[in-house]
This record gives sequence, structure tokens and C-alpha cells, in this order.
Amino acid sequence: MLAKVFSGAVYGVDAYRVEIEVNAGHGDPKTIIVGLPDAAVKESSDRVWTALLNSGFAPPMGRTTINLAPADIKKEGPSFDLPIALGMLAAQGDLDAATLANYAVIGELALSGQVRRVKGVLPIALHVAKSGLRGCIVPAENAEEAAVIQQLPVYPVESLRQAADFVKGDLVIEPLQMNLNDVFDQRNHYEEDFSDVKGQEYAKRAIEVAVAGGHNVLAIGPPGSGKTMLAKRVASILPPMTLEEALEVTKIHSISGSLEAHQALLVHRPYRSPHHTISDAGLLGGGSHPAPGEVSLAHRGVLFLDELPEFHRNVLEVMRQPLEDGKVTIARAAQTVTFPSQFMLVAAMNPCPCGYFGDKQNECRCTPLQIQRYHNKISGPLLDRIDIHLEVPSVRYQELSSTARGESSEVIRERILAARTIQQQRFKRARGVHCNADMRPRQLQEVVKLKDEAAQVLKMAISELNFSARAYDRILKVARTIADLAGGDEVVQVEHITEAIQYRTLDRQMWQ
Repeated sequence: MLAKVFSGAVYGVDAYRVEIEVNAGHGDPKTIIVGLPDAAVKESSDRVWTALLNSGFAPPMGRTTINLAPADIKKEGPSFDLPIALGMLAAQGDLDAATLANYAVIGELALSGQVRRVKGVLPIALHVAKSGLRGCIVPAENAEEAAVIQQLPVYPVESLRQAADFVKGDLVIEPLQMNLNDVFDQRNHYEEDFSDVKGQEYAKRAIEVAVAGGHNVLAIGPPGSGKTMLAKRVASILPPMTLEEALEVTKIHSISGSLEAHQALLVHRPYRSPHHTISDAGLLGGGSHPAPGEVSLAHRGVLFLDELPEFHRNVLEVMRQPLEDGKVTIARAAQTVTFPSQFMLVAAMNPCPCGYFGDKQNECRCTPLQIQRYHNKISGPLLDRIDIHLEVPSVRYQELSSTARGESSEVIRERILAARTIQQQRFKRARGVHCNADMRPRQLQEVVKLKDEAAQVLKMAISELNFSARAYDRILKVARTIADLAGGDEVVQVEHITEAIQYRTLDRQMWQ
């Protein structure tokens, strides 16, 4: 007898339907899986056979052929265990094949028959919601993740026996309902807050400017000056995520398997901080079946690279494409996938190998040549893509011992939201431009109007400091953001330009 079960698989960040055909016939007891299965899918026959036996079902005793269509795309992972098991039961007549064909089924099976959670449930649920099926049967630990798709009935199951009884009609399982308002109520609650930072008013101002315009920032300062502390709090002043953004982010983390059990949505902006020993594949993504890397896991959030010069040169250079395009394309012989990677880069470094060049409290032991070599580990093209270079000095004792608390993240975030609102209105007709950092040359010419005094100051700075053309554009974008924070002046004033020029530390002669 032939039975058909629907399931799904992930390609990049999107899902496609997998049709599982199970035919139970006569002959020697043997299970054959076709349709480009990988090793994990091939092994599912042994898992399924044992799970059926331990769940009280009679496993197939003849030749069983399982086809995974479309047959020209490689199928990976253990998520087909549960649909294959239910398909076997339907092929033997233990389940009604017509009823089973109304549902999409996802899940891995333990040998005991327990249903385990799998990766990629959210993108599959999004795809199933458009397919016209009656609902989706998923592992109980993945149910909240799938149930955020309000128009899709989601039926959580904990065992193969439970899933079979539900399809038979012997067990009633109510579809899981999620209240997204309750989930999103937590999106502005962060453990880290800017009120915890002592002193560093200049640094906090620069980070506020960076977040308001979506600019990348590099913090330079001695050890213990608070660079990491500041970076950890950047996500707390980013604008709250919308439902669309939360779905984008959660899809990526679902595919990577980094969601926790029973987690519905990621409502906080991602904050990723990879170690400097990371490989280019770990940062960008890759593998035989391409998986998202750190730049994609930081999508819509913050990617923090501490000790920037300690990263391998080739690892840093591969970030050029995602920094410019907001996406990563990974090409393999059999497939090409694209992952989104629109993140805010926050990097930190010491001013020299010993860390104390220019510090007033500690003496630097480095030679000029050592300092030059240290800075040369970061290429000019990469530095040009970082809009703000921020000096973070050591914190004085008076500031550390003060009991006064600074501005909270909530207060800073309100100012940033006001500036972002101005930018959204400005670019509402520009496709792909959401903030000042996204401006293309055409928008730059149309939007950034300089007062005569500001134009003279910028001309003098470009001539004396030898800024590159890209650095010139970055200064204009940052100046536009500073003007937006000041209330959205149509014309960029001289004070806006001078502040923006101050944020190009590594372009000045003192660092050459």
C-alpha cells in the first residue's frame, strides 16, 4: 500500500515542501530510502524501525521503499523520522492515509519513540501556512516556535504513539495558541543598562550617534577602560524589533539550532561576540550544507569583535561584502545560498600591543615600528567601512567612586527613536535605505546640505588629514545623523561636521 506524508526542509533561510512517499510491499524485510538522503536520513530507517517496535506498533516485515521528493535536492538531518514513521503506519493500514495527508509532520525520533526537537521549524511553519494544509504536527519543544504563525494550527506531540493516536482520532490535541503581545512585552528589558557605566560621556555620546544612524564603530583604548562594557549595552539602545524583524532573526537562529526549547521568538536584538580565533567559515557561514555564521546570527543586532587586530587578516577581509551589501552569499558546487547580515559592527582594540600608547596613567613600552605593525593588521578598506573611530580613555578614580548614575538606556533610546523616525520619513521612498548609514551616493547628495562654514571646515580637514573618498562619505553620513539627533536640521551645521571629523581617529596623522 502507498501512503503520502508532507514535511519540509530548509534551503538557506527559507523552506520548501518535502513529499514523503512510503510504499509497503512484499519481499525480504528491507527499508530503502531514495531522494538524495544524507547519512542522517539514511540512518532514520533504523531509528524508525526501533521506535515503532518500542511504541507498541508492528514494524514493516516486507520491503519498504521511501521516496523523498523533490529527488534532485539533498535531504539532511533527522527531522524526517516522525513523518517516515507515520507514513509506514499508514502504508500498513494502521492509519488513514487520507487523514495523514492533511498535515505537515516534523520531528526526530528517539529509539524509545519519544519525539525530539529539530532545527528550522519556524521557516518550515511559515511555508506550511501558505500551503493550504490543515495543520502542522511538531515536537512539543518546538511548538511555541511554530505557533507564532497565527494562521497555522500547530499540534505539539511528545511521542510517536501520541502522534499516531492524534491522526487516528483517538486523541484530541488542541492547537497551541501564542499571545504575541505577551512575548513582545519583554523586548525592551535588558540586563545591561547604560546607567551602569561610570564616566565615559564622550564615548556614550559617540555610541548614541552610531546607533541613531546605524553606523559601525571602532573603540580604541587601554585595557580596563570599559570598551567591552559599552559594547554589551549597545543592543539595549537599539530601536525595538518589529514582528517582521523578529521573524527574520528567529528564522536564522532556528536554522542554526541556537533557539532554546519552548522558545517562541527572539524579541531582543542579537548580540554576538565571537572569539578572535574564529575561522572565516565560522564568521561568514559555510560547511558542506551551508549554515549561517556569526555575521548572520547578528542580523538586526550587534556583532562585537573584541581585540580586532588579533583576528586573522583573511577573517576580517571577508566581512567587506556583508558590511557593504547586508547579505552573505555562499557558493558551493551543488548549491548557492544567501543569508541576511544587516548588523551593526562594534569593534574594540588597544592603541598598541602593550595597550598603553597615549595613556596618561601608564607608560607605553612599544616602539613606533611595533605600533605601526599593530595598526597595519587592520586594512585601510576595512577601516573605511567603519564610520566612527572612538577613543575610550582610562576612567578616573573620581568617576569610578561616584555614586551618581548616568542616563538609562531607555532615555537614550527615546532620543535615538526620534532620530530614526526622521530618517524613516526621509527615506520612505528609497528602497533598501532605512537609516543614514545605508545612504547611497545619490541620497548623500540630495540629503546632506552643508552650510558654507561647514563646507570650508570639511575641505580643510580632507586636505590636511588625507581622508579617502569613502571616509569623506562616512563623515557626511555621521554629520547628517548628528543633525538628526539635534532635531533634524535641514542644513548640516559646522558643529555637526566638526563632531563627525573627531570620530575619524585612525585617519589622523598621530596614528600613522
